[in-house]
Amino acid sequence: MSGTLYGIGLGPGDPELMTLKAHRLITSANVVAYPAPDTGDSFARSIAAQSISDEAIEIPIVIPMRVERFPAQTVYDEAAAAISKHLDDGTDVVVLCEGDPFFYGSFMYLFGRLAERHKTEIVPGVTSMTACAGMAARPLCARNEILTVIPAPVDEALLRDRLQASGAAVIMKVGRHLAKVRKIIDELGLTGRAMYVSHASLPQQTVTALENAPDKAPYFSMILIGGTDPYAKS
Repeated sequence: MSGTLYGIGLGPGDPELMTLKAHRLITSANVVAYPAPDTGDSFARSIAAQSISDEAIEIPIVIPMRVERFPAQTVYDEAAAAISKHLDDGTDVVVLCEGDPFFYGSFMYLFGRLAERHKTEIVPGVTSMTACAGMAARPLCARNEILTVIPAPVDEALLRDRLQASGAAVIMKVGRHLAKVRKIIDELGLTGRAMYVSHASLPQQTVTALENAPDKAPYFSMILIGGTDPYAKS
């Protein structure tokens, strides 16, 4: 009998924001897989570190963190093959996912390779988007306002069009794109509504109005533009 593949959402970084179900599955897991950079520690593993058994088999999924392209498909092919061996032996495998597995999560690439052959269960997690809104104490939208989520790497024209059409917006993966994003937000007259958040829920967290944000942003940073009626009551 095949084991079960679990995609476990860990939340934005604070271990206390993991769900009870995530904690239960991780502590009982015999095999734990997680994304890891080619240099340095795995952020996903660091969130769940206190919950992982010393006896658990660990499968780091090493993904180079660099601008130039790398053979990502090969990385996921090899990781899926390693995980599949344990599943075929009847052993459950827990895959740790920062935030939520299906919200810009790398787990979806393993899901696409394994879910048709193995029982799979998704354990949702607190998303970076909702964590940033909570840390900033800023409601994103209310009533019938439309919320748009935009990755910062998109080209300027698309970013401008999406922001113009949105009642509220979340711009993710800001990092090295901060200057471009800042310029467009300013041109559209939205700076007064924009908040900058980095490392939400972690000790090094930064929360400030966009106009006071630093010139350089880490990858784990986000810009929130709340709706025009964030405190509306029904």
